[in-house]
Amino acid sequence: MIFRVSETPKYVTPVVVNLSVTVIGCLLIVLYRLGLRSRDSAEILWLLKVALVQSIFYLVAVWLIWRARTSRSTLVLTLLFATLFRLSILFAPPYLSDDIYRYIWDGRVQAAVINPYRYIPADEALKNLRDEEIYPKINRRDSAQTIYPPVAEVIYFLTTRVSESVTWMKTTMVLFEALGIWAIAQLLASFGLPRQRILIYAWHPLTVWEFAGSGHLDAMIIGFLALALLARRRHAEIASGIALASATLVKFFPGVLLPALYKRWNWKLPLVFAIGIVVAYLPYLGVGPRGALGYLFGYARERGMESGEQFFLLSAIRRVPLGIHVPTAAFVVFAIVILGGLAVWMTRPHHGDENYISNALIMASTFTVLIAPDFPWYFAWLIPFLCFIPSIPIFYLTLSSFLLYLTWLYWADTQVFKIKALMFVPFFFLLAVTIWLRRRKHPVPSAIE
Repeated sequence: MIFRVSETPKYVTPVVVNLSVTVIGCLLIVLYRLGLRSRDSAEILWLLKVALVQSIFYLVAVWLIWRARTSRSTLVLTLLFATLFRLSILFAPPYLSDDIYRYIWDGRVQAAVINPYRYIPADEALKNLRDEEIYPKINRRDSAQTIYPPVAEVIYFLTTRVSESVTWMKTTMVLFEALGIWAIAQLLASFGLPRQRILIYAWHPLTVWEFAGSGHLDAMIIGFLALALLARRRHAEIASGIALASATLVKFFPGVLLPALYKRWNWKLPLVFAIGIVVAYLPYLGVGPRGALGYLFGYARERGMESGEQFFLLSAIRRVPLGIHVPTAAFVVFAIVILGGLAVWMTRPHHGDENYISNALIMASTFTVLIAPDFPWYFAWLIPFLCFIPSIPIFYLTLSSFLLYLTWLYWADTQVFKIKALMFVPFFFLLAVTIWLRRRKHPVPSAIE
């Protein structure tokens, strides 16, 4: 196995770990406050410098936690600083993304008993809902209906019924993170692993900046995905199916994890998953099935999915002088074959029921690499798996995703390709080294310990 959950011998005492964690935590808080100095694209390099230093401190903390003896005081310190990190930037206005304004707008539209998939924000039918604080900051307000699936829309509605403020929407995302952290801690304990390893997720700079800082809805995915993994561990197939469907109805891509969580010949999970998808869409079908997908197809064209420019591997192949142009459709078929092959491999007999976490990481990381998203927050869903499987390639991929903010400055296709090369070329190198070392150490594949 490339990835497997395993216990690591511990040799760092709690006193050393707690002191080190405290010092690192205090330094990180200072860096989060300093990172807020960036306010626009011209200053994005400042944030990247801050994120680089934070990543180094974070990796030191991970190294300590992975080798520390189990300690309740270490867990408390971990959670305390995770909370302080988020509070340090929670009340600042988001500047890395303006997606959150669409979330608030969609909640407001639904409160007016209007289907959020029906109109673009600039439509005259929504004129009475406009204001000076939210509406002017909505991206694509003149051209696109919402793109977000039903569970995300329901959460937007519920959140905005409390308050239509940016801070409250960000608070909702942090609360979903808290739910995910609780579920991951329970899952760690069920495997006999120290719960303090939750630091690996809770201290990751990407999660703090993207959720407490920008309020991205991917925090909902973290919460629902962690619940799905925990329910699967407890053999609660129905609960696992509901949680996975909920994650998929926030953003569609968690659905690729269905084969990893599926138990052979047990149809409860996939049946509940499918029913959950259908039921969630029913209230929004007044605009028709295609209309309920909102701006999905327009977004695919906009981000270069139709042209193939978003996909790093395809872009790399096209830049090799082969004398042929590989069509996007061929790459999509290739990606489907790869993911389908993994799905078959994961559902084969005698694969080992406890391998589902490593299977989920393999599927999630393969999908993410094939898609090669243009935005850092799309990589955040890989981070919870690192609490169980310390994959160096995935650590690098998630931390290096900050480089995608360089596209604020360098947005041409060739420039974006070079930025992604800085992420994916080292990732593939680290993955190859990891596989080679694993095979030397374990010539015979072993199951999760």
